[in-house]
Amino acid sequence: MSVAVDPHALVELAREVGLEAAALVRARRPKGRVGVADTKSSRVDVVTEVDRASEELIRERLLAARPDDGFLGEEGGGVRGTSGVEWVVDPIDGTVNFVYGIPAYAVSIAARLDGPDGATEVAGYVVNIATGEEWAAVRGAGAWRWSDDERRPLHAPEPPPLAEALVGTGFGYLPERRREPGLAVAQLLPQVRDVRRIGAAALDLCALADGTLDAYVEQGLQPWDRAAGALVAREAGVRVEGLDGAPDGRLVMAAHPALAGEYFDVVRACGF
Repeated sequence: MSVAVDPHALVELAREVGLEAAALVRARRPKGRVGVADTKSSRVDVVTEVDRASEELIRERLLAARPDDGFLGEEGGGVRGTSGVEWVVDPIDGTVNFVYGIPAYAVSIAARLDGPDGATEVAGYVVNIATGEEWAAVRGAGAWRWSDDERRPLHAPEPPPLAEALVGTGFGYLPERRREPGLAVAQLLPQVRDVRRIGAAALDLCALADGTLDAYVEQGLQPWDRAAGALVAREAGVRVEGLDGAPDGRLVMAAHPALAGEYFDVVRACGF
């Protein structure tokens, strides 16, 4: 990396571009159910033309502003960079919700920075396209939401006891990979207040930051699913881990530190 990087500038760029992409998605969404252009991992893991248009816009805008950066997008828009910064983007997180008109789908943009121990997320931005709700974070500088275009700091609230905790989760789209987490959720359900499957991991992780959810667990997330939302959650004071510490594609689990130890033990015992 040849020049210093300001994560605050990165998050402002992410917000500018994310809002433009969200406006594009809203403008192009027809009334009724959206047509499916393609599938990914299975016939129920869908892609729309709007996913592709959103990612193309985000890639063009980010690389026009920072042409030496790398880019990793869900729809295949990979670009190698030389600056040490890589953008990790989900152009519509929650595509099935988008297709059906369920108002929980988001643009998720994170910037990660090369370092001696690998790449680390330093800036993240998430906007719920359907509602306009926005979250963001800078590593080491906190997380916040926007309200009437003003930033409000986020601090995850003290959680209830595990038996009263509301847990978010999700499932992959490969049929053979759904059985195990489904059985694990069945084991978890009697031990918590209830479980919600919202359908957009970035929004689930941001919900932990503002107290809409108390805990979260999901298998099989890709980097673009978790990068921005996990940074928002962490910077709001949430513990985000995997089975062996750092979250990865195998498992992401998250909760307030006051609940995390007990909750993570239960997650492991349930067979996630």
